[in-house]
Amino acid sequence: MLYPTAQAWRDAPSKRVVLFAMSGLGKTHVSSMLRASGDWFHYSIDYRIGTRYMGEYIVDNAKREAMKVPFLRDLLMTDSIYIGSNLSFENLKPVSAYLGKPGDPAKGGMPIAEYRRRQEQFRRAEMQALLDTGYFIDRAQDLYGYPHFVCDTGGSICEWVDPESPRDEILTALSQVALMVWIRGSDAHTAELIRRFDRAPKPMAYQPQFLDRAWSAYLDETGFADDAVDPDAFIRWTYARALAHRQPLYEAIARNWGVTVEAADLARVQTEAEFQDLIASALPA
Repeated sequence: MLYPTAQAWRDAPSKRVVLFAMSGLGKTHVSSMLRASGDWFHYSIDYRIGTRYMGEYIVDNAKREAMKVPFLRDLLMTDSIYIGSNLSFENLKPVSAYLGKPGDPAKGGMPIAEYRRRQEQFRRAEMQALLDTGYFIDRAQDLYGYPHFVCDTGGSICEWVDPESPRDEILTALSQVALMVWIRGSDAHTAELIRRFDRAPKPMAYQPQFLDRAWSAYLDETGFADDAVDPDAFIRWTYARALAHRQPLYEAIARNWGVTVEAADLARVQTEAEFQDLIASALPA
């Protein structure tokens, strides 16, 4: 690891971490807190995806919908209006809205083939955004003078890596430039995330093999045709299964490539110093 001991972490003039966990366990919250301290550069993987790698897809999709409205079509065709996405670290809805949900178009769904196509676009985008981490570490220090760096990953990082392979391209690249930190949630956290998702289901990215299994199993269980599936019902049904699928992958990443901190402990962190103490406690003495 980049910091093999707690003392090495404390003594390091530049502290660099990659936070990974299920969405909703505090990655963006603590990253924003560190950014506000003034010494940390906050690199958001989802923001990079939405602005660099999927920006045109997102905007073109919005334009496609606008072109269905004659009034807006005329304005677009004469370059009289501009359509863009208003992405921020706190508002990543344009990315999730583009990903969408499969199922009945009358209920906001899209054909499963189109859904798979957008999932593949996201997979490529997230992999590249993760590999950009080293570039942003150098950029943050050379251009802006930030001594410390936090990479705020999406919950789907575990879908695109093989944590058991010592030659995994993404994990090798990340671990060479930063400390991989898993924020481990409890069973209570998982139950709360499921309850929260059930109230407001949001699009997710899935490993292709997992999505294929889940889609086939849902159709078999419900008897629905592809275009009759309720999109929200499908992603609610899939969510708990996706969390169970991801848990051992997160564990393997932490075991082979980094360290683990508890979500409950991270939730009590209020300052940069407390964050540094928490990371030190996860490293060997």
